[in-house]
Amino acid sequence: MILPLFAAAALAGCSNLSDGLGLEGAAPAPAATPAAQTPPEVAAAEAEAEDAAVAETTTAEAAPAATSGTLGETVVSLGSATEPGLWLKTPLVKAEQPGRVTNPKTGQSAAVTLIPIPGPSTAGSRMSLSGLQAIGASLTDLTRVQVSAG
Repeated sequence: MILPLFAAAALAGCSNLSDGLGLEGAAPAPAATPAAQTPPEVAAAEAEAEDAAVAETTTAEAAPAATSGTLGETVVSLGSATEPGLWLKTPLVKAEQPGRVTNPKTGQSAAVTLIPIPGPSTAGSRMSLSGLQAIGASLTDLTRVQVSAG
């Protein structure tokens, strides 16, 4: 019960409290180490970490949260055969995110990167060569697929 009263008094008037308790001669808190005494490697690493934290926070605030679950169906065609990787460029997403594409005819699915493109959600999508092969789809036909995020 006394501790909360003491804490309130200390916060309300620190200088008055120290005078009243006879703490005038108390040593001050140690000062922070000046930047000049910090080795350059440590200072650079700390600055880099701080920059990364700021960028991460800014990116997280600016980018919409990734959606999870079923996004819908789309008709896919072969995208650029020169772009490597497993990806689906689709208007079903608003931000790049991981996802899964399933071919209902074959039952095969593949984990892909979902990349947004402009257009209504009913518009078609473009899939990588590797992606179409992974789900057992024809490279020359239009294939209806199910798209999910996460």
